[in-house]
This record gives sequence, structure tokens and C-alpha cells, in this order.
Amino acid sequence: MASPDNLRRFLEPLSIDVDRAHELSRGFLANFRDLAANSKDQFLPTPISESILRPIVEQGGRHLAIDIGGTNLRVGFIELHGNDPDPSSRVQRPLEKSWPIDNHLKNDNANSLFSWIGRCIADVVAEGCKTLGVPNDRPLPLGVTFSFPMEQRSVSHALLMDMGKGFALPPGIDLGAHIEQGYAEFRGADLPPLKVTAIANDAVSTLVAGIFSYGGTEHHRAAMALILGTGSNATVPLKLDLLHPSKRPQTVSFVPGEDVADAKIAVNTEWSINGTLPPMLEANLVTKWDEALSLQNERPGFQPLEYMTAGRYLGELGRIILVDYLVTECRLPVETLPRKLLEKESLTTTFLSHYKPLEPLSALLEKLRRQLPEDAGSGFAWTEELAAALYHIAKAIEVRAAGIIAAAIVALLTLADELPESMDGEDGGTTSPVRELGVGYTGGCIVHFQDYLADCQRFLDQLLSRRYGEEGKLRVVLKPCHDGGVTGAGILVVAEALSRQSKA
Repeated sequence: MASPDNLRRFLEPLSIDVDRAHELSRGFLANFRDLAANSKDQFLPTPISESILRPIVEQGGRHLAIDIGGTNLRVGFIELHGNDPDPSSRVQRPLEKSWPIDNHLKNDNANSLFSWIGRCIADVVAEGCKTLGVPNDRPLPLGVTFSFPMEQRSVSHALLMDMGKGFALPPGIDLGAHIEQGYAEFRGADLPPLKVTAIANDAVSTLVAGIFSYGGTEHHRAAMALILGTGSNATVPLKLDLLHPSKRPQTVSFVPGEDVADAKIAVNTEWSINGTLPPMLEANLVTKWDEALSLQNERPGFQPLEYMTAGRYLGELGRIILVDYLVTECRLPVETLPRKLLEKESLTTTFLSHYKPLEPLSALLEKLRRQLPEDAGSGFAWTEELAAALYHIAKAIEVRAAGIIAAAIVALLTLADELPESMDGEDGGTTSPVRELGVGYTGGCIVHFQDYLADCQRFLDQLLSRRYGEEGKLRVVLKPCHDGGVTGAGILVVAEALSRQSKA
């Protein structure tokens, strides 16, 4: 049986500390700047300025919204109470339903998927007409959150790009038109017509929801959004001149008197796509296990950052590492291992998320045996030492993921001019007021996988201390922004109306 020292050496390729995370963040910064300027499928603009998004904090009303995610569809009405002094009361959801998106819908044609989506929307609208008094004699504006890359030339129009996450839809589909068509199939005479008026990626919607709920001042405000559940993504407002001219929207809504040169628009980074691979390779963070995981996915190499940080993949990564450990370090014949362990995705991210604490080992051993039972007559038996080894594997995967995400957050906020690159100037000095930048996060992986959230915040604190010194007064704080998909989509309906007013 392998010793604890052998296990530590075996897991060394996953190790990351603040110095390594700092170098990775520097690499990400240069990488993000290049992707913003040159990539056609990353750093995609949402054509509405930050100056329009921030005044929505004062808005109210009831709005219909949907969130099309990687695993679930959510449809609901949200009510905004922007002037409520209690941030937790600014958004209410009087009616909401959710449905899992079955694999046959993901793999079928676009018409089947959007017909099903239309039926779900019609179901919620019908209930809204009965219980909320939604009128059926005028078009109902709809805000849409879509958790995949899109090309947008206006807030209400989006064309699908390559998707991933198991979806087989081809690029080029007009998202709004397909949603409206799907709803029309099930509308009936007693329901209002539907008009898609605002579309955004899930990270953009989470930012919008974070701005609305977080509020704040120049020294305390929402600055970025992070998605870390089934997948991984982020959005941040960036200056237009950072984007390649071909990616700049043809029209962008500004508040009166705003200088275009100073304007920022919400940018969907799609940072998990393979353009972000070089900094992780340079930091020697991509292991043979990551490469094995990538090769067995439906699109090898497509989303390397996601393979190393997000919920769809971390359980399988743990399985790959555990099998390698048992065979190469413990010298166990592969044919004696539990057959279930050798099956793809037999260790889920959900299982590893709750595979803790380390003590008592007897409890971990029992969990492991229930998940991966030994085969009768194989000669193999799980032990407390092996149960502990799997815990350390899961923890090493999580800490590396937390360090990678923290490094990417710092790099993105630096690109957005929210964080200075060094301690020179007032932001890094000790005389400036405390400035807190909120990163609104959502997703089950960062919340539940081992100590992901706490470790990510720890890395953020360490990275800023390393950059600005122990007395630096800038802080980046992870703030919960759950349900941002539905909430943000509804708020965007208001933002779109404000943008029309500002252009008039």
C-alpha cells in the first residue's frame, strides 16, 4: 500500500499556492487582453452600456423571464422593488417553475427543443394570467438568459454559436425567433402574444442581478459576475476600445452626455473555451489526468478551464486520478478493481462534494463502499487508507480549481480597470478609503464542492495582499447571487426599455 508521502508526491502536479496563482493571474491578464482584441468566440459583447445597467437599481414592476441552462429550464415572473432599503427584498418571484432539460431534447433538432421551451413558457404565462392578473390583450415582453455563447448585435437579437455541454444544436440559430415560434404553438386565444425584448448570457444576467441587489457606491459596488456550477464563466463591464472593431456592437445605448471613449459594456468572457489554455500550460497546471479527461469528452480540448474547475467534470477527474493512484502507486491489478469504478462518471461531482470531513475515516469508508462496492471474489477491498486517499484527491482538485478561478478573477478585474496592476497610486496606498469590489457568484459547484468558496476567497485575499501589501485597502469579495439567471433576465427587460428611452 502506498504511504502518505507517496500520495503527496503523486498529487504534486495538482498543487498551487499564492505565488503560482499570482503568476497565473499575470498570464491570464495578457491572455484576456489578447482574447478581447482578437478572439471571435470569446469576450463577446452585450450591446448595452454599464451606465444603463446601474440606474436599473431604482426600477420596479413585474416582468417575465426565462433561464435556459445546461441542465434546467426556469420560467417565471419576477417583481422588482428597487427602492427597498433591504437588498434581500428588492427582487421577489411570485411565480416560477423549472424543468430538467432531458438528454433527448439536447440531442434532438432545434425545433423540438424550442417547441418544448415554448410549451413550458405557455404553462407559466397561463398561470400568471389566472393568479397574477397578467393581461392577455397586449404583447408580453420576455427577458431571456441563455447559458451558451451567442453573437449579439442588439439586446433583443442573438445568434447561437458552438455550444458544448452536451447540446447538439447547430450555430446560427436565431434564439429569439425560435423561442417566440415555440411559444406560439401553445399560446391559444386566451394567452397574450410574446415578444423577446432582451437576451443575455447567464454570466451577464448574474452581473445585472448583482448590480440590482448589491447597490453600493464608488467604493462598494458589484463589479463582476461568476458562474461556477455545471460550467464556468464570467462577465465584466469592459471599455469598448479593448474589443476588436468587428466585435463592437453597431449600436450601444448610453446615458445622455456619456463619452463613448469612456463607456463600458457587459462582456461575456466565455473564459472556459480553449483560448485560455496557454496561461495554464505555462504555469504547468495541466496534468496527464486533465488530458485524459479532455480526450474522453464529446469535444476534446474545447473547454480546458471548465474541465479543471466546473461541476460537470470534477467528479470524473477524481475517478481518473483514483484509478491511476490505485494502479501505479498501490500496485493493484486493474482487473481486481470494482467494475463500477472503471465506468465513466461513476464518481460524481455531487458525491465528491460531500465526501468529507476526513475524520472519522470509518464514515468515509462506508460512503465509498456504498458508491463503489467491491466485486465478490475480486480480492480487492476498500480500506480506510484508500478512503482517505480519495478525500485528499478531491481536496487537491478543489484547491487547484479555487486558485485558478481566483487568478482569473483578479486578472479580469485588472483588465476592467477595477484593480490597478501594482500598489502605485492611491488605490494601493494606505491613505485611500476601503474599496470593496463585489463578485456575484452562482452555481452549485462553488457552493458545495469541498471548501471551494472559502478557498477561492482565501486565494483572492492572498493575491491582493501579494500585489498591494498587507496594508492595501482594496478587497474583492465573493457575494452570493443565486437565481441571477431568471432575475437578471427580468431586469434586462427594464434595462432594454431604458435604453430605448435614452436613444429617443
